[in-house]
Amino acid sequence: MATVTPAPVAAGRVTHEVWPGQPYPLGATYDGVGVNFALFTEVASRVELCLFDSEGNETRLDLPEHSGFVWHGYVPSLPVGQRYGFRVHGPWSPDDGLRCLPSKLLLDPYAKAIEGQPRFDEALFPYRFDHPDGPVNDADSGPFAQRSVVVNPYFDWSNDRLPRRPLNETVIYETHVKGFTMRHPDIPEALRGTYAGLAHPAAIRYLTELGVTAVELLPVHQFVQDDGLTRKGLRNYWGYNSIGFFAPHNEYAAGGQHGEQVAEFKAMVAGLHAAGLEVILDVVYNHTAEGNHLGPMLCFKGIDNAAYYRLVEDDKRFYFDTTGTGNTLNAAHPYALQLIMDSLRYWVSEMHVDGFRFDLAAALGRETGRVDPTAGFFNLIQQDPIVSQVKLIAEPWDTGEDGYQVGNFPPLWSEWNGKYRDTVRDYWRGEPGTLSELANRLTGSSDLYETSARRPHASINFITAHDGFTLADLVSYNDKHNEANQEGEIPGESHNRSWNHGAEGPTDDPHITELRRRQQRNFLATLFLSQGVPMLLGGDEIGRTQGGNNNAYCQDNEISWYDWQAADEELLDFSRRLIALQAAHPVFRRRHWFQGRPIRGAGVTDIAWLSTDGTPMSDEQWDEGWSRALGVFLAGDDLGADGRGQRISDDSFYLMLNASGEDVPFRLPDGQLAQAWQAVLDTARPAISEADGPTHEAGAELAVTARSLLLLKRVR
Repeated sequence: MATVTPAPVAAGRVTHEVWPGQPYPLGATYDGVGVNFALFTEVASRVELCLFDSEGNETRLDLPEHSGFVWHGYVPSLPVGQRYGFRVHGPWSPDDGLRCLPSKLLLDPYAKAIEGQPRFDEALFPYRFDHPDGPVNDADSGPFAQRSVVVNPYFDWSNDRLPRRPLNETVIYETHVKGFTMRHPDIPEALRGTYAGLAHPAAIRYLTELGVTAVELLPVHQFVQDDGLTRKGLRNYWGYNSIGFFAPHNEYAAGGQHGEQVAEFKAMVAGLHAAGLEVILDVVYNHTAEGNHLGPMLCFKGIDNAAYYRLVEDDKRFYFDTTGTGNTLNAAHPYALQLIMDSLRYWVSEMHVDGFRFDLAAALGRETGRVDPTAGFFNLIQQDPIVSQVKLIAEPWDTGEDGYQVGNFPPLWSEWNGKYRDTVRDYWRGEPGTLSELANRLTGSSDLYETSARRPHASINFITAHDGFTLADLVSYNDKHNEANQEGEIPGESHNRSWNHGAEGPTDDPHITELRRRQQRNFLATLFLSQGVPMLLGGDEIGRTQGGNNNAYCQDNEISWYDWQAADEELLDFSRRLIALQAAHPVFRRRHWFQGRPIRGAGVTDIAWLSTDGTPMSDEQWDEGWSRALGVFLAGDDLGADGRGQRISDDSFYLMLNASGEDVPFRLPDGQLAQAWQAVLDTARPAISEADGPTHEAGAELAVTARSLLLLKRVR
């Protein structure tokens, strides 16, 4: 074990007085007349606070006190915008998981703002590139590292009202701050790609006219641009490479990086709230941007490596990795867990966000190697009076053993329902034997969530997401086309099994084009007519394409940015009417599970599964692998009570799905179910609407076009 002395630097030009200060709160806290600094480290023997002036000159000050494992000090007269970092003295013993190296300037884990991106010089690493197992590299990383920034905590939220929309009334729009705004013709050029751009009236008007109720933003925590990508002329576009769990990503700020990004983010949230739109953040607490043992030292490694990361038990030089990124955050350690919880509370209390989608959430439940739904992280969420009250959405898997945990998260949680995505895709591409599975997915996936006391809104339903093909590409390509990623051929599933209807990519064949467009409408209609919470991938409603790239994580360019000039206006109109239909009819967004029993005074059950001849589905018909057609009667007569205890009723509907390649005649329900039916949605005839759809007699035979969905409303 060794203690490494940092290389000397030129003396700073400013002398500062340092008082003992307070150990809480952690991070840098501005009180109007000075700044309190507090840093957790269990292994440090000394901590230097490094202050930088506008010319980059560094002044080092020892934090004079440590209470427990927190080093702290108060510096009077420091202003908002002050840039700073830490140098941590202590043991250098990688074999024991200890990596203190004071030659490396480190970010504050609690920094509320961060300036710049790291410049990947060899000095950022604890070894020489040509000799990774050789002597320690004690070159000063200060000139190449990012700087933490002291921010002004004050903001006028007086007019902000959180929408607090119930989950069963929520429609999520997964989007990207930069991708959504970068090419929008009605957003001023100076604001494109920024928080201010997303808050621009043109952006808000589009979202509200579309009818969505929440934007789920791809990561906006400060993340690092990967050196390997930048060397190829690429960039980390998605942002799943976090380094600052309290700081809004600085590259999305129009107004500057010295703390201005914080106020700009808050103003964006306030603007979206004023329009009734909630803000959900995609957060990445499962790993950090420091990578494995060969990664750079930017923050956590040099502060307290063994506390912040899970290490391989029998060789602590290496990192236990269930995320596929090189490391896994140690959510079992009390201070690492505190970091996560403090971050979540900060974004709710100070930044006013409305919920979180947790990337690779299964990794946060691994305290002893296996995923445990009673792990400390989940228990703290349950007990927290602030975080427990917002929307909590899990990506319920990671890359470790038994990592696929769909349906296994605690009662407060909703989940990205991967089984919904897979089943609906299978059905519409004509896979055999999917009807019974489809029935579960259409009705909220009770097989996954009902036994854990959850409701249909535990299921976040989606067809496509950022990670994969866009909807237009899903129906247009058999193979992925990721040549722009410069990665060579990546093994794994790459086929959509003939969804392209005979032509790979763009085609001039009008028949194939129409089939593809109909399939897009089929997917969208299925999504919004299913019980659960629909999540729409941003741009799918305008036919956005990535040219067949199903992994555009590194494409910060026209491949990923929305091409508003090429928007499919017919599909957009269909999407708006579809979302409005779902919003107008609570029968499609029930608060409780179907019971399959008679409705009070109506003489029918709350749901009925019918074959094409209008009779109830038999066990044999459910099991018939060749069957592609199904009828679903949805009773709206009595939907139970709403959140205020008022009884809810609605129209009743008959949904007919035909995934076969032939037109299929359906006999319309009659008797107690209806006397007449009005067509309100037809994916084969997208112009039909609830206002002008044709009426059909009950008991009549009606042909449902091949590969289409038809929705009828009971005529009262």
